Amino acid sequence: MIVAASQPYFAPFPGFFYKAHLADVLVLLDEVQFPRGTTWITRNRFKNDQGTLWMTIPVKKKGLGLQNINAVRIYHEGHWARKHLASLKNAYASAPYFADQKNFLKKLFSEKFEKLIDLNLEIIRFLIKCLNIDTKVVLLSELGIQARGDQLLIDICRVMGASCYLAQSPAQKYLKPDLFREAKIELAYFKPPVIIYPQLWGSFIPNLSAFDLVFNCGPKSYELLIDERNIV
Repeated sequence: MIVAASQPYFAPFPGFFYKAHLADVLVLLDEVQFPRGTTWITRNRFKNDQGTLWMTIPVKKKGLGLQNINAVRIYHEGHWARKHLASLKNAYASAPYFADQKNFLKKLFSEKFEKLIDLNLEIIRFLIKCLNIDTKVVLLSELGIQARGDQLLIDICRVMGASCYLAQSPAQKYLKPDLFREAKIELAYFKPPVIIYPQLWGSFIPNLSAFDLVFNCGPKSYELLIDERNIV
């Protein structure tokens, strides 16, 4: 069994789902520290007639100190949810498959999720379904593991009964292969691909939220995701 792990990003880019496709189980690290600075856990990129469209989910941080990701609460003051929905409608109204996802988006931005993890997990599970990926998704908080660093990843593999841990190639400089070898767990690496597909609004912009892929390519998204001819 192959296990991969990732932080629960907001509307992740296609490479996140390519990683899920390569694994049997994807563990979302919801019980690790929420980053203090800018993070993909609260924001991602889409595309409109001006080019890159940034979208951020506001969260409560002031006076709360260090928080685990699964403790971070969404800030609901203002009209950001309505504005985000309007921005997506304006940007993707002409996308061939945007209408297929409109009801999900309307529900997503009308439902007041208390915690960021609940919003992000709703999106991740929806996109996995859209992309026809059958990888099992598990939360770290469900596994009862208290370790950190490499030992955390080793313990995840042990609990899941995995013989292989899959990581992105840049992680090679941080992971300690001796620890995995001693635990009899194989380390495997991959490079997240840049997937080329038809987009609206001029020149292609790589690594946008996977929503951009789904809005533009619909049922063909999975084929494009795994087809090496579309990868540069």
